[in-house]
Amino acid sequence: MPIRHAALPDLQEIVSIYNASIPGRMATADLAPVTVAEREPWFADFSPGRRPLWVYCEESEPTPLAWLSLRSFYGRPAYDQTVEVGIYTAPLAQRRGYGRALLNHALQEAPCLGIKTILAFTFGHNAPSLNLFRSAGFAEWGKLPEVARLDDVRRDLVILGKAM
Repeated sequence: MPIRHAALPDLQEIVSIYNASIPGRMATADLAPVTVAEREPWFADFSPGRRPLWVYCEESEPTPLAWLSLRSFYGRPAYDQTVEVGIYTAPLAQRRGYGRALLNHALQEAPCLGIKTILAFTFGHNAPSLNLFRSAGFAEWGKLPEVARLDDVRRDLVILGKAM
């Protein structure tokens, strides 16, 4: 199966995929690349049975081409059944359906993980991500106008949600 749980040796490529998204100012509010060392504590927070980090690889190549994370939302016990989803695809692998496959996998696995609500925080100008989530049944649950500044341009943050 091309989707599997991420392992520590994948972290270098996960970081590389993430860093490749930064210059486009579409998918992350980070403005400068992150290091593998900076991401090690982040990576350690994931667990297959609770808060997974999945990677998509082609059958013949174990190197991740895309990844999806389900992280705890807000860090308070009352939100334990709610997660925030993040999806990133390597530039050369975009528009091949890997992100959609990962999202469909996450939606299928969510009930087994005790997840009742999935949230996605997406920039308002990121039409591909908005379309991906909407096509998977996510609805707009909120909008924070002009809360991000990317290269001196104020950007909206759209909150999308799906109850399981």
